[in-house]
Amino acid sequence: MKNQKLNPEEKKLGSILVIGLILGLALFAAGCAEKGDKTVEGAASQGTEASEFSEPVKIGYVLWDGEIASTNVVQQVLEQAGYEDVEIIAVDAGPLYQGLADGQFDFTTSAWLPYTHKNYWETYGDKLDLVQTNLEDCKIGIVVPSYVTIDSIEELDSEKERFGGQIIGIEPGAGIMQASETAISDYDLEMELVSGSSAAMTASLKKSIDSEEWIAVTLWSPHWAFNRWNLKYLDDKKGAYGSADNVETLARPGLKEEKPNLYGILTRFQWTHDDIQAVMMDIENGKAPEEAAANWVKNNPEKVKEWIGEE
Repeated sequence: MKNQKLNPEEKKLGSILVIGLILGLALFAAGCAEKGDKTVEGAASQGTEASEFSEPVKIGYVLWDGEIASTNVVQQVLEQAGYEDVEIIAVDAGPLYQGLADGQFDFTTSAWLPYTHKNYWETYGDKLDLVQTNLEDCKIGIVVPSYVTIDSIEELDSEKERFGGQIIGIEPGAGIMQASETAISDYDLEMELVSGSSAAMTASLKKSIDSEEWIAVTLWSPHWAFNRWNLKYLDDKKGAYGSADNVETLARPGLKEEKPNLYGILTRFQWTHDDIQAVMMDIENGKAPEEAAANWVKNNPEKVKEWIGEE
């Protein structure tokens, strides 16, 4: 049988059909590829987000009453936000800053700047990310019971016998202890700065107040002691303790990129003296820090939602 020859119009129609088929297949393939790319991209994004919530979060803090309060609250806020493994680690101020710079901790809410932790910031500040001020107008200095009749640091020496020749301090690595050494030098005091712990300092303060004896301690605001007793700061005319600090949230290098959701929470974490003192007073009245933090979180749902980013 002889092959039939196609006329020009039939040839043209066949060519159009072939071209249309080729274009259709090309568009279908491109669509599948795009869909595949989006699926892979979406899966990768979900994987990154999931890993952020499943990876451990390590928070460093110093054993000051306020920082115990804030760190326990932040731990519970992060757990409420879905983070599965949130660990809090107490260290002295020096190791805290070094640990942040080295990546041992993800962040801290315990940085007192620009004065109290000035030396640590000068050493490690260029390796850290200053995220946000979480508490404003925090003062440090030498504090005495209100019944003590002197009003300034420069008067301490004239009554040193009544103070037992001592200023009762806290942990030796704390910034307030460095400032107190500066104060002793600036005012040429013949008094000994006694190091110990925050708990030992407040125990000594309570014992002296109970017997109405004179005592001088290193103390800061906010602190539950000001709610419990009538206390006053001694005037610091030479500025050895600087002006009021802010408490800052600091993060390790790379946290913003690696854990963007967590970083977002840290940028929104801000509260007041009343907030933190409520937690501190619960702890002082016998509640465990985690219980006091849970109580505050329960009683402040709107603020917690704001921090998490649910509003």
